[in-house]
Amino acid sequence: MSDFDHRSAEKEARRTTPSRRWTPQEEPRQDALRRYLAAVAGAASARSAEKCEPVVGREGTEPPASAAPAPSAQVPAVLRVRDVMQVPAASVPGDMPFEDVAHALAREQVSAVPVVDADDHVIGVVSESDLLAKAAVMAEPHRHGAVGRLWQRRLYDKSHGDTAATLMTFPPVTVHPAEPVADAAWTAARARLKRLPVTDRRGRLVGVVSRRDLLRALIRDDAEIRAEVESRVGQQLLDPRAVQVAVENGVVTVTGRLDKALVPELLASVRDIDDVVDVVDGTEAV
Repeated sequence: MSDFDHRSAEKEARRTTPSRRWTPQEEPRQDALRRYLAAVAGAASARSAEKCEPVVGREGTEPPASAAPAPSAQVPAVLRVRDVMQVPAASVPGDMPFEDVAHALAREQVSAVPVVDADDHVIGVVSESDLLAKAAVMAEPHRHGAVGRLWQRRLYDKSHGDTAATLMTFPPVTVHPAEPVADAAWTAARARLKRLPVTDRRGRLVGVVSRRDLLRALIRDDAEIRAEVESRVGQQLLDPRAVQVAVENGVVTVTGRLDKALVPELLASVRDIDDVVDVVDGTEAV
């Protein structure tokens, strides 16, 4: 990720930081938010880079045979939407009445649900805000003054809807099961959506993925990071017990007695691990 992406992510995190003093529970959440935003910024950078790369398979762009990776080369596994999506996904038919849609949202304890046709194709999404617009106009149909008239114009279409199909927001923003989690996170952030329907190639609903699902997939907890760090240490040192590893909010602290010549390479390897925010060198030279 470029310095610009880092600064953009940090600026967004600071903007969402509460002005009052943080509680002990809020600090880890704010740190997680920074890491999530950084991952989203990284996905955006990757997308921009892909647009500039030649497409393999077109005339003159096929790489030479010598450039192909060796069969033994290990390609890092990419986490896909299908690995984190929720199945089955709740949905409502387009002809479901307004009151029943409200009951469905309350029953499923979600803020939005996909609207599907008879063949299970996603045709839109109905959310709490859509229902609130309908309920608000029902409760107070007449507003006075310039602000009131503007408010009514914006809610005019919603006020006349009685079913999921007439209340929903469309076209829906969806993702495919094979799409990388980082790309889905970028889509959710750009569209400012809490939940994304997951559809197959024909547009049929196969699941749903939430921002929380994406966050958990993009940001591993400290225990998982520590396990990978210890695995790297075990691969690079003859005696892994000579080094102790501690991880707190993505910051890795390495302590122990170690040959000074081995430290730079070890720390560089740890820094390359996904979700590592920083590395603190607490080692002592043997």
